[in-house]
Amino acid sequence: MNMPPAEHGTVPRRGIWGWMFFDWAQQPFHTLIITFVFAPYFASAVAPDAARGQELWGLATGIGGLAIAVSSPVLGAIADATGPRKPWIFVFSVIGVLACASLWFAAPGGGHVGLVLLAVALAVFGMEFAAVFNNAMMPDLVPRSELGRLSGSAWGLGYLGGLLSLVLVLGFMAAQPDTGRTLLGLEPIFGLDPAAREGDRAAGPLTGLWYALFVLPMFLFTPDAPRRKAATGAIREGLGRLSATLKRLPGERSYFSFLLSSMFYRDALNALYAFGGIYAAGVLNWSITQIGLFGILANVTGALGAWLGGRMDRRFGPKLVVSVSIVVLTMCALLVISTTREELLFMPIGGAGASSLPDIAFFVAGAFIGAAGGAIQAASRTLLVDQVSRERVTEAFGLYALSGKATTFIGPFAIAIATGYFASEGFGFSVEDAQRLGVTPILVLFLIGLVLLPFVKSRHQEAGAS
Repeated sequence: MNMPPAEHGTVPRRGIWGWMFFDWAQQPFHTLIITFVFAPYFASAVAPDAARGQELWGLATGIGGLAIAVSSPVLGAIADATGPRKPWIFVFSVIGVLACASLWFAAPGGGHVGLVLLAVALAVFGMEFAAVFNNAMMPDLVPRSELGRLSGSAWGLGYLGGLLSLVLVLGFMAAQPDTGRTLLGLEPIFGLDPAAREGDRAAGPLTGLWYALFVLPMFLFTPDAPRRKAATGAIREGLGRLSATLKRLPGERSYFSFLLSSMFYRDALNALYAFGGIYAAGVLNWSITQIGLFGILANVTGALGAWLGGRMDRRFGPKLVVSVSIVVLTMCALLVISTTREELLFMPIGGAGASSLPDIAFFVAGAFIGAAGGAIQAASRTLLVDQVSRERVTEAFGLYALSGKATTFIGPFAIAIATGYFASEGFGFSVEDAQRLGVTPILVLFLIGLVLLPFVKSRHQEAGAS
């Protein structure tokens, strides 16, 4: 993987690599916990049933997102006033690591569902908040013309980290209770008990350990912003700057439109990631191994999509990359929602229940979701940096987190409410149909994001001309 040259000020190459390794460190949280291993395990083995599991998972991730939405702009503004970002990253990293490690105690049918959901909410809070402050370091590392390539390369590296961690869990740790063997046909390492689903539960502590180890290069080698003033005075200044920003934000058409657009399309993408594995387990009756293979494919294409997206960003600008990605993701979401064991694109298929067409369609959708998801997330970071001055970048990423989390809790809540609504006895829907109808808000969120995007401007052209 090529890395942008270290030509911005005095940032050494190892400092840029250290920043990129944050994505490598954090991606297993999204891959193992939120999407492909722990989430479907929770829905299938910890929660009372798959539909109820989807509903509870939406509540937990929604609560974590709500906490970030409320506090991130304020803390981002304070961080801009004080200067350094690493102390903030450290504090939230500790929260995230400890919460992930505690997921080991989520035994199947253990009866501690509330504590498990609390740990999930805290993990979301800690890991996502650490990313807010890490993202804010990006503009200080390379020139504007290289931001797209840097962001894309970092996202691609992150997907490779997620891929490696997923292979480690599926190949050596998580086994099927009926066979007692992993995806590679091996007995689980460390004597992990398949009957107690210890391999799936081990994804929690593995995620925490992985993050703690691979985040170290960022702390050791990546330069941080200098301290500007004491925290006591910075709190007042930070809150004042945030208040001024919020007052003038509606008048900054491009910045405001980007925050609104990204609020919807990122929430749709997060919901697609968070509920894709749960949906496959409940509607297609996939095993954890099948969901893991789906995840491996999505991570491979995600790394490729992020890398190619970074190159497209550099040549055509981030706005085009985001627009194309939304269209692809919308089509994939429609394919996922329209697929069951009996139907494909809402049309009955022959040999219902025995046909492999639904599985193939879901794998194809996963490949494109991975590629487009990697590209859109990398390009979004660049497009946000285009909207503000460097002095306001942490505050901007705080507002970016707010704009995403404002619907990241609304999205899961909407899915939870819709799933519970259609699963109620008054409608007579099956559990599978309730899950299917419960995730339809994803389509609406993508389309709203796409409609708002034309109002957003990029500095790509002027950067290329300079």
